[in-house]
Amino acid sequence: MFASSIETYLPQFIDLGFNFAQATLRVLLILLAALLGMKFLRLAINRLEVLLVRAGESSETVPGAAMMRVRTLMSVLWTIVVVLVWFTAILTILGQVGVNVAPILASAGVVGLAVGFGAQNLVKDFVSGFFLILENQVRVGDVAIINGTGGLVEAITFRTIILRDQSATVHVFPNGSINTLSNMTKDWSAYLMDIGVAYKEDTDRVVDVMRRVAAELQTEPEYGSVMLEPLEIIGVDSFADSAVVIKARLKTLPIKQWMVGREYRRRLKKAFDAERIEIPFPHRTLYMGEASPPFHVAAKQIDTKPESGTEEPV
Repeated sequence: MFASSIETYLPQFIDLGFNFAQATLRVLLILLAALLGMKFLRLAINRLEVLLVRAGESSETVPGAAMMRVRTLMSVLWTIVVVLVWFTAILTILGQVGVNVAPILASAGVVGLAVGFGAQNLVKDFVSGFFLILENQVRVGDVAIINGTGGLVEAITFRTIILRDQSATVHVFPNGSINTLSNMTKDWSAYLMDIGVAYKEDTDRVVDVMRRVAAELQTEPEYGSVMLEPLEIIGVDSFADSAVVIKARLKTLPIKQWMVGREYRRRLKKAFDAERIEIPFPHRTLYMGEASPPFHVAAKQIDTKPESGTEEPV
């Protein structure tokens, strides 16, 4: 009876073992394919990183900024690739061992849809942050104006940008809520000036003094090392109420425009004083029409005699 039982169940055990061996081999092949795919994808991402760094360094003014930005993007891309590869591999393995993956996919779709609706602002922030870093719109250390608020960029993540203004107030902006972004220190900066002088002054002479002061400033290592070009005289920009306004610009390295501009204004004021060039202040002249009667001015003498009962000083 035992022998007959063995003969009866032996084909079933053999089939079961064969099926198990086949399933195990398929699982191993899937794992091997996933590992090989990860290796090839890692090589491809590394190659892409090198290409992006080379392309970014050609236009970068801050050494190493392109590499930091590209590495941040590649780390996020690698995380997405790893999740997708292993998610696909696990679903394939479950299908090979007889698990119906259709309900799992349906459940994942429902969960993903629910999470998408609940976290749509968060997803928007991450997508906006990704392209913000990819396009190099702003970097840590830049001075930017975001939604009308200006300050120094202290941190950039895929979700937020953090600014600190001159009063040390920290402003946090979700990337998805940024409507306007103005970068004041992208690649190079400029200090724009409106210099007002009196109407009686010769504007050509004023421009010569302005150029001379800028040239002297550029010869000094502290300021000349950050000045990219000589002073640019844009020209006579307007006729104000009490001054002729000359517009000029100093081009500097990023975030150095205020240091150079303030020192230039200090020296220009001294040069104008030395050359007796008047920097006017607002004033008005009152003119009474011909029909207006003249004003009668009378002088009044003040009595300086001492009062009675007091003695004059000797």
